[in-house]
Amino acid sequence: QVELVESGGGLVEPGGSLRLSCAASGSIATINRMGWFRQAPGKEREYVSAIKWNADITYYANSVKGRFTISRDNSKKTVYLQMNSLKREDTAVYYCALETVVGAGWNYWGQGSQVTVSS
Repeated sequence: QVELVESGGGLVEPGGSLRLSCAASGSIATINRMGWFRQAPGKEREYVSAIKWNADITYYANSVKGRFTISRDNSKKTVYLQMNSLKREDTAVYYCALETVVGAGWNYWGQGSQVTVSS
């Protein structure tokens, strides 16, 4: 059983910052990538960012590039998403996800953390 637990969401004003965390626990033999997705009301879930677990490789959606930074702590099996210069359109439920091996797809998902950007 694998569990992903997110934390760090909340309400922030436009231009503000938040940091999301996602800790993985359970029987995890390998991790290829961890990533973040988001789903705004009435919209489909979209990819935000991902990070390779054993290489310094990161990926970002164009909409967040230059504003968001993904990082990881392998010893804690935790991935972070630092979100700066937040915009109202960043409002969504943010989900973390884990891919065990290359090509497996996103095997595991967190429960979601609400981020609301509003004045």
